[in-house]
Amino acid sequence: MKRIFLKRITFILALVVFSFYEALSQKIDSISTELDEIIIAENRIQLPYSQQSRSISIITKKTISQTAAISVADMLHHIGGVDVRTRGANGVQADIGIRGGTFDQTLILINGIKISDPQTGHHSLNLPVDLSNVERIEVLKGPGARTFGQNAFSGAVNIITQTPKKSYLKVGAQAGDFGLFGARVSGAFVTDIQSHNLAVNYDQSNGYKHNTDYTIFNALYEGAIKLGEDKLSFMGGITDRAFGANGFYASPAFTEQYETIQTGLAALTYNTSVGNATLEARAYYRQNDDKYVFIRDNPEFFKNNHTNRTLGLEVNTVIPHTNSTTGIGIDLNRVVLRSNNLGTRERIVTSMFVEHRMEFLANKLNITPGVQLNYYTDFGFNALPGIDVGYSLTNHLTTFGNIGYTYRIPTYTDMYYQSPVNEGNPDLLPEYAWNYELGFKTRGLSALNAEASLFYRDGKNMIDWVRATDTDPWKPINILDLDMRGFDTNISFLLANSWPPLFKQLSINYTYIDAKVENQENQLSRYALENLQHQFRATLNLAYGNKITHSISAGYYNRVNLDDYTVVDSRISYKGKKITLFADVTNIFDVTYQETNLVIMPGRWFKAGVSVDVF
Repeated sequence: MKRIFLKRITFILALVVFSFYEALSQKIDSISTELDEIIIAENRIQLPYSQQSRSISIITKKTISQTAAISVADMLHHIGGVDVRTRGANGVQADIGIRGGTFDQTLILINGIKISDPQTGHHSLNLPVDLSNVERIEVLKGPGARTFGQNAFSGAVNIITQTPKKSYLKVGAQAGDFGLFGARVSGAFVTDIQSHNLAVNYDQSNGYKHNTDYTIFNALYEGAIKLGEDKLSFMGGITDRAFGANGFYASPAFTEQYETIQTGLAALTYNTSVGNATLEARAYYRQNDDKYVFIRDNPEFFKNNHTNRTLGLEVNTVIPHTNSTTGIGIDLNRVVLRSNNLGTRERIVTSMFVEHRMEFLANKLNITPGVQLNYYTDFGFNALPGIDVGYSLTNHLTTFGNIGYTYRIPTYTDMYYQSPVNEGNPDLLPEYAWNYELGFKTRGLSALNAEASLFYRDGKNMIDWVRATDTDPWKPINILDLDMRGFDTNISFLLANSWPPLFKQLSINYTYIDAKVENQENQLSRYALENLQHQFRATLNLAYGNKITHSISAGYYNRVNLDDYTVVDSRISYKGKKITLFADVTNIFDVTYQETNLVIMPGRWFKAGVSVDVF
């Protein structure tokens, strides 16, 4: 097995060397690539990717269409520094961490709307969005609280849905091993003053082993109307999921667990201008209903019913000045939780954001200090300062650095959950950390896009579920000190002039993390000490003519508490004028592996699908 792995790595490295030579031999021009021109969808100061002074990775719609992924969780596996710990298949339940952070330390957003869950971060990827309707995914690696708000402790993921420019109707279907079936329909009505976009999908599988069957229903509506120079927009969506949770949360021996989840999201946004300043006001609402039973055929043996509601109002404004820009925001939200296990809980959070971007030396140097101020009715006041600095070394190379303070309060599950194998801790303290980063990125190159960063997170009072022996219940405690240090790099080569001509693009990312715990007794860790130490992925895109594309992606993962493994996926797709076809093989070599310490992941899986543009 090791010999096979070494051969694969040798082949990939040979491709890297060859591609790097080809990329450098091409003429470098000053035309920005599509990636450089993408405007990062932050809630206040919005800048093109090339002008950002932080580590940001972007997955474009083109990349999504060429990747063997059928869910957002699957797609996030392809970003360096992002750790997706999937339970089951096709993203039915998944946790996400960034640069060694836990799933409770990552903020998920849809079009800038926060999807954080006060009960538990396990629900963060309950998204009413089908992957086929995603325009791009933006991943901020490093502290994002100053930009997006609470819970962006180690990073944030912003999922941007597509905005149709004309009316259309599209239908699609997919099928595969293990009773996989899916159907989807999306359409839009667009005029000069209004637009309406609706996407609905249904997916199911019999499961790749006992009690891993699932059904997923998603529906998302987006509408917008122009009111003179202003705009009023609405978004509403729901996801309904039911799945067998064989060994998902307790132990691999507990095979009969079952869970149903309904998550809804709605937002009303008004955009206007006041003088030369822009103003955005938004009301948002999220609900999550979670029903869990320990024995599927005997629900009364042990069950949890959790219902939480988040209602919020935020206002953001951007004020341009000569050689500088000011962003100011206010966010007020109320959270209510009702649970047969966690009790009835309520919290009000008030946040204020201020940041000011300044440019010097003919715009070569930019400095952006800022701060987020929070008041929690149950945890009091805190301030999260930070600063970003960027400098253009050349027309094609930028260096950047940032320092940020971040903070996370315990979830209600951390504090109050009770079961035969878990015991909450109401005395938990919030966790906080200083984050440091130094890196560089290319820009404006037609053949090469690259970014590399060194990072360090000095965490205090970090929360982890631990136990002394295998028979003790898991209980969350505050670890006194947890340091995460490492580096990551992302490189993409365009191979349009390479030989053979079918090689089009090679993308490579690698992340290394060294975690160090101080003042911690010898106990078993459930989440905080399960980080990936080495993470490597290479994706090769090929083209057979103008209509057929082929991607091969290999990922190597070395987690500190589990066996390392390599997974290889492939997709072949055909895009005609009205019809698109794809065929996937995931886990081609049928590797047995785990992304958490509980669940064996699926082996080789064949999938195929079709979509038709009706008009």
